[in-house]
Formats: sequence, C-alpha cells, structure tokens
Amino acid sequence: MEQITYTNKINVTRNVDVFIAGGGPSGVAAAVFAARMGASVYLVEESGAFGGAAATMLVPMFMQFGDGENFLAAGIGKEVYDYIAENTPKCYRKKCPPGIPVEQLKLCYDEMMVKSGADFSFFTSVIDVLKNDTGIDAVVCSARQGLFAVKAKIYIDCTGNGELSAKAGAQFKKGVDGTGEMMAATLCAIWDGVKVQKNPAEQSVGLDKAFADGVFTNHDRHLTGIYQIKENIGGSNSGHIYGVDGTDSDSMTRAMIEGRRQMLEYRKYYREYLKGYEKLELIMTAPHIGIRETRRVTGGYELKLEDFLRRAVFDDEIGRFAYPVDIHAGQNTDEGYAKFKQEFETLRYKKGESYGIPYGALVVKGFDNLLVAGKCISTDRYMQSSVRVMPGCYITGQACGTAAAICSKENVKTTQVDVKKVQSALKNAGAYLPNFKE
Repeated sequence: MEQITYTNKINVTRNVDVFIAGGGPSGVAAAVFAARMGASVYLVEESGAFGGAAATMLVPMFMQFGDGENFLAAGIGKEVYDYIAENTPKCYRKKCPPGIPVEQLKLCYDEMMVKSGADFSFFTSVIDVLKNDTGIDAVVCSARQGLFAVKAKIYIDCTGNGELSAKAGAQFKKGVDGTGEMMAATLCAIWDGVKVQKNPAEQSVGLDKAFADGVFTNHDRHLTGIYQIKENIGGSNSGHIYGVDGTDSDSMTRAMIEGRRQMLEYRKYYREYLKGYEKLELIMTAPHIGIRETRRVTGGYELKLEDFLRRAVFDDEIGRFAYPVDIHAGQNTDEGYAKFKQEFETLRYKKGESYGIPYGALVVKGFDNLLVAGKCISTDRYMQSSVRVMPGCYITGQACGTAAAICSKENVKTTQVDVKKVQSALKNAGAYLPNFKE
C-alpha cells in the first residue's frame, strides 16, 4: 500500500484540567461531575447533540435505572430521570419512562452542560493522540475550522468505541476472543400510528407466518420491538444486521444501506400481521447505525461474569448495577438466538440484587492520566453486555469525572488517586454506594 508523510503545525487552543472525548451519557456525566467539582473541562462530540446512542442512533429505551428496590444510577441518572418525568406528557409516563423522548433528552443534557460551566464543541472529533511513556501529552482534534490540539491533566474516553484509548495505543479486546465476532447492529427508527403498546413477545407472534409468506429476507427471530414514546409515536430497535464492525466506516456504510432496506419489511410485517398496527407508518430512520459492541479497553481490573454471578462487592466500588446479561447473537442462526434467549432469561437478578463496578475497571492499563467510561470499560463480553446501557454509562461516567477532578486538583495519577476520596465525593453528590463507609 502506498504511504505518504504529512506534517503540520497546529495551535494548542485549550489547556484544561480534564479533556473528554464523546458526549453520550457517560461523557455528559463525566463533564458535569468534574465541572461541579471545580475542574476546567473541555468535551468534544462529533455529532450536533449530546446523548450518544439515544440522540444519534435513536435507541428507544434507557433500560432499568435500578434493581427494583434501589435507584442504582443515582446522581446524574436520577437528575435525567426526573427531568424526563417532569417534561413529558402524562400519556407517556407512568412509573418509569417506557421509551425515550429524544428532544426532551437533548434539552436536558444541554441545560446540564451549560449550567455546569463545562466547555464543549459539537462537530468535533479526536483524530490523533500524542503520548509519552506513561500517558497522553495532547490530543489532536478536527473541527469545521480546522485542526487544533488540546492539552489536559486527565483525559477521559467516553466514545463508546474506545477510540481515544485505541489512538493512544492502549490494549483492548474486541468481540469473541479469537474471532472478533461482535453482536449484531440495528438501525433504529421512529414510527407513527403506534396505537397499542405490546411487549416484544406479543410483537413476535406473527413472525413464523411472515417468514413463510416471504415478507423478510432476513429470518431474524430476535424482535426487540417498538416502544411507545408518546401518543401514537414509537421508537423501534428491530432488525439485526450481522457482521458489522463499528470501528470500520465501510462496514457501517453497508449496514446503513441494509438497515434502511429492512425497515420496509418491518413496516409490512407490523401493518399486515399484528393487530393494532394497521396504520403504522415510518417517520425516519436513525442517522447512525446502532452499535452494541466494539472495543473493551484493558484496565487495571477486568469485570467478569464471575462478578455478576457472585453479586460482587469491591473495596474500590464506584457504583452498583443490575441490568442482565444481554448478548445479541453475532450470527443469524437458531443456535445463536437460543443462546441469547437462554442467557438473557437466566443471567439476571432478583429484586434488590446488583453487582459492584470497581474503579480499577475505569483505569486504562499502561496510562497514568487516562480513564474510560461507558460501554468500553474493562470487562469481558458478558459484563459489557450488561453495563453498556445508558444507566450504566451514567454510573461510570460520573465516577470518571469525579476521579479526574480530584486527580487534577491534587496533581496525582489516575492509578494513585485515593479511591476513598472518589467514593466520598460521589456519595456526597448522590451516587448509590451502599458498601462505602466514611
């Protein structure tokens, strides 16, 4: 392959305490908590809104905030939950938001970020990293106005794909060990004419007949369904697209084309095979393919299935979570769906049960000033499939923001920070830490 050498001098436009890549739920949580603690913060987000998967991929569900007894995503998660509840029509909310009202969520994040005092830029991406033997020196960003560099004391990777960490040369794992196979992707969509709210099982009752009638070119039994957002409006998370690599633009391009094609098949299915959806109409598909799994950045501790099974408690625990193991099949086979179903139905908790998330899973191995939050923290595939949902991202994001603020203020490394100070600050800010004692 032909290579070229390209050099350029660029300006360092900001020198801050904390730099954050990615403005999804973990990035917003990290930025707000760090800024509230007095740290100077700069966050870059490649799209035009905060929210990550909910805003750009139109993922319609938060998933559970608690364990049935305790609100585990306390802190930022509770603030978001309360904002959505207060600003959403009664026809939408009962006890817990069933679907995400995207515009209300964007406004919630906007208000949080502006009020916090954190600096941020939309339409801006990290394209390179300058590093030394133990950490990051600076990041190179690309924006509409050109290239620029940012220096910080602490860097936080909230990209979801571990992009900042990978560009810095951090170790990571991707997909199934040895094969790299990852969970199928989905192109989410917004629909009109959602007169009824049936659970996914009820929405799947017509699949066999539709398969036999040739409605679907992809015989996918895993129908995650349409979730009502407000009266007549719903969001879908249906239609698996297999063999997608969320770290490869060409692969994602093909997935977008396939996802839009599949939506016409789902329109026909809902209108003709399910009672109550006869007038369903597609409003729009998401501008970004929904990616469930890519890199898992290697940290000081790898959260494993064993920790889920033993309801783990850690000395350096920064939060607890309870979402079940939810590994969507990587191949469209009966065996793959059966394995997903068996795990999803058995690897789940009873009311009041949860597992701890240790600070060590947020510290990037080999770096003394880089933390990671969200769905690419240090886990095995089982735990990634649990912690990847939005409430889990709030928990790890606010922990990273808190730790980064303390590290920058005390001029200590992320690997050497007093975790008890992090836990104390989190608890004082409303985080759920039942096992931490002052």
